[in-house]
Amino acid sequence: MFNLFKKKDKGAYPRSFAKRLTWRIMLMLFLVMGIISLIIYGIAWATVYTQAYLLSNRVLANKCQRVEQILSEVYVASTNTVPDIENSLSHPDRMARVMKRLVELNPNVRSCGISFRENYYPEKGRWFCPYAVRNSDSVVVMKTIGGRDQDYLHAEWFTEALKARGGFWSKPFFDGTDNRTPLVAYLLPIRDERDSTVAVLGVDVSLEKMGTDSFKDSYFQPDSTGNWSADYEMYFFITDPDGTFLMHPDRKRIARENYNTYADASADTLDNYLAYVMRQEEQGHLEGFHDNGLNIEGETVVVSYQRLKYTPWTMAFVVPRLYINLVGYILGGGMLFFILIGLIVVFFAGRRGIKKSSQPLRQLAASADEIAKGNFKAQLPDIRSKDEIHLLRDSFENMQQSLTRYVDELRQATAQKATIENELKVAHDIQMSMLPKTFPPYPERDDIDIYGLLTPAKEVGGDLFDFYIRDEKLFFCIGDVSGKGVPASLFMAVTRSLFRNVSAHISQPAEIVTALNNAQSEGNDTSMFVTLFAGVLDLHTGVLDYCNAGHNEPLLVGRDVSVLTGDTNVVIGIIPNFEYKQQQVTLAPQTTIFLFTDGLNEAEDAVHAQFGDDRIRQVAEASADRQHQPAVLIRRMTEAVHQFVGDAEQSDDLTMLTIQYKR
Repeated sequence: MFNLFKKKDKGAYPRSFAKRLTWRIMLMLFLVMGIISLIIYGIAWATVYTQAYLLSNRVLANKCQRVEQILSEVYVASTNTVPDIENSLSHPDRMARVMKRLVELNPNVRSCGISFRENYYPEKGRWFCPYAVRNSDSVVVMKTIGGRDQDYLHAEWFTEALKARGGFWSKPFFDGTDNRTPLVAYLLPIRDERDSTVAVLGVDVSLEKMGTDSFKDSYFQPDSTGNWSADYEMYFFITDPDGTFLMHPDRKRIARENYNTYADASADTLDNYLAYVMRQEEQGHLEGFHDNGLNIEGETVVVSYQRLKYTPWTMAFVVPRLYINLVGYILGGGMLFFILIGLIVVFFAGRRGIKKSSQPLRQLAASADEIAKGNFKAQLPDIRSKDEIHLLRDSFENMQQSLTRYVDELRQATAQKATIENELKVAHDIQMSMLPKTFPPYPERDDIDIYGLLTPAKEVGGDLFDFYIRDEKLFFCIGDVSGKGVPASLFMAVTRSLFRNVSAHISQPAEIVTALNNAQSEGNDTSMFVTLFAGVLDLHTGVLDYCNAGHNEPLLVGRDVSVLTGDTNVVIGIIPNFEYKQQQVTLAPQTTIFLFTDGLNEAEDAVHAQFGDDRIRQVAEASADRQHQPAVLIRRMTEAVHQFVGDAEQSDDLTMLTIQYKR
């Protein structure tokens, strides 16, 4: 914990707590301010959008009103002229003066004419249509049109007007005299005294003039040639029920092109929907589609539309979505800019304050470094603030005092541990010296070969084995004391000494074990016990007498492998005066007795699986009928158990003893 601030040079730290704290505070502040900014931006954008929507509707309404005013004036002038025409039907020569006066008195009227039925005035011929037109010099010129090249008698507008009961606006058409000027006419049937339709009054309005008048005070102007620029942005247009443009900033489209054509060619289905609702609804608002055919291709626009009074036409106002969002973008950008400036100011001011507040932490870190180097009397900084840093300083002081006491105690404990380890080493050496350690123990004999191995789990253990020859008989034993450590080693030492003393006078294994049991049971307040296998092998005859006091059953390894079974007897040291039973078996030449403690069959790997009796037998069977030396069998058994256990810690003493009868 004293290396939290690792110095590179004088007072320099690779990572500063003040910097990290400042950045974390700034990050949280930035997130909070960012969320607040997004909310404010959303509210501002929604407000701006709503206001822009209302403004576009007002602009559209104003433009509609101006166009409707033109159309209304034409309608009133036409309607007021009808009585004069009907009263003058008997005087055909008056018709020209009426048409001329109508054009002169109404500046919004470009031309007008009255077309009579075929041969209505025989003296005038088959076609008779007095026609007045305003020329480029604003002078009204009178003409009489009609003839084979201007056969209005079979024109659709004429036949429809004859059938109509009232006036209506015609489809857009081009002036028959120049075929360039787009016109739309208000058509009124003229009836005689018998209420029969005898003629059609047509009052023409120039679509170009209507569009120019409507746009001249708007957001853009035509260029020097009178055409609208191709880079127009906000604009108006008017379509009839068929979708034909009656008004458009691009004069080339008026009366020549149809919005439905662009909508059908567009992949955006909203274009078709706009064409549909403009025919069905009086007014409305659409947004979010690409302006294919209306304006610049692919631009997202907002369209407001409204039906013109007295007509089946619809006027639309097209505004790029960017214009509506522009104020929101400016507002949001300005807000983010000022927030950024504020964050920068807060960053430097906060960093300075945090750095000053964290200065005592650096001083404490320097003192901690001194303490870590072993200078437990290092001076701690004087902190006057009554806060957590002051508490941390007090904690460091308590730690300093505790470390001083702990180091003193650790020195004493280390010295004591060293003494104990030395004593345990001496005890280990004494214990190992009590066991046979010279192999082969009887190199001069050719009738017996013995090898034993004891590996304690701790410095000292509770396993034992012993053997010696008396009167041409091999006395041997192997045992396992309950528990581990020093108590078990003492119990083991006593057991081994008793075995030597008792077997020096008694030759029967059962009697030897009985004497050991009675001696160990007396005064056994700790209730310790030992499992023991004791045997006496006659080296001349191969007869083996043995007694098993609760120990693992040995294996006989010869041509095959078998278990040396015996009667069940209790362990030594628990029940005094217990009557032990012994068994006898005759060993075949080259037979090996393999004795072991439970440290072999109960050896555990990392997942606590045990080595088991089956694996012991498999290793033994691999050595059967091969006359392996006892040392080889123990070595192979040791390799097998070590391979099985792996890196797992040894949990119990491991003891093995092999006796090969070779006679």
